[in-house]
Amino acid sequence: MRSVSDLADSRTATNVLLAELRDGRLGPAAVARFLGHAARRSLHQASRRPRALAELTALHGVLYALAEGRQPGRRWVTTSWTLAALHLGMLEHRNRLTAADALTLLRGNLPALPGGAGRAAGVLAIGLDLADGHLARHQGTASPFGEYADTLADAAYWTWLTLRHEPRPAVRVAAVAAWALPVVAVTGLAVYRGSMPGRPRPVLLRPAAALQAVVALRHLTRRSRRSPERASPYWNPVNRRPPA
Repeated sequence: MRSVSDLADSRTATNVLLAELRDGRLGPAAVARFLGHAARRSLHQASRRPRALAELTALHGVLYALAEGRQPGRRWVTTSWTLAALHLGMLEHRNRLTAADALTLLRGNLPALPGGAGRAAGVLAIGLDLADGHLARHQGTASPFGEYADTLADAAYWTWLTLRHEPRPAVRVAAVAAWALPVVAVTGLAVYRGSMPGRPRPVLLRPAAALQAVVALRHLTRRSRRSPERASPYWNPVNRRPPA
C-alpha cells in the first residue's frame, strides 16, 4: 500500500482504497485496513506539504481564537482543521493553499465565528462562494482539495443555518435534501461501487444554488423573534409592564 501513499492523483488513490474495501465486503478487517491505509496516505501527503499544513494551521488558529465562547465555536473549527489536514493530498501538484482555498475554509467555518448567524450571514456566505470560485477559475488554482472543501462548506454551513434558524419545516426539509443527503448518497455510492462517482453536471447544482438565495433572503429579512416589549431592558416577566 506504499504506492497508494505516493500516488499524486488523489482520485486514483481513493479508488484503489475503495476497491479494496469493496473486495473485503465491508467486513471489520476490510474497514480496519481501509482506515489504516487512508490514514497512512493522509499523513504521508501532509508531511510532503509542510507549507500547506502550516498555512492551514495558521488560518484555523485565527478562527479558533475568534470562536472563543461561541457555539458550536472551537469544536467546529477543530473539526474543520482535522478534515482539511487529512485531505491535503488532494492539493495534488500544489504544496500551498491559495486565496480561494482560504475563502472556502472561511465560509465553512462561519457557524463558529462572530456574525456567522447574523442577518447578513447568508448573503456573506454566497459572496464568499462566488469570490472563491472566481479566484480559482481565473487564477487557474482549482484542485480536488478546493472542490472537496467547497462541497463540505456548502453542506455544513447551509444545513446548519437552516436547521438552526429557519422556522418553516418545508424549507428545513429542502435544506437537508439539497445539502446533507447528497453528501451521504455520494459516500454510500462510492463505497458500494468501490470508486468515486463523477462530479454532477452544473445544471444539477442549480436547485441548491437557488435554495441558498431563498434561505439567505429569508434570513436577511426575518424579524426578531423577541417582541418589542421583551426587547426592552425594563420588561418585567411578572406584570409585563415597565416598572413605575
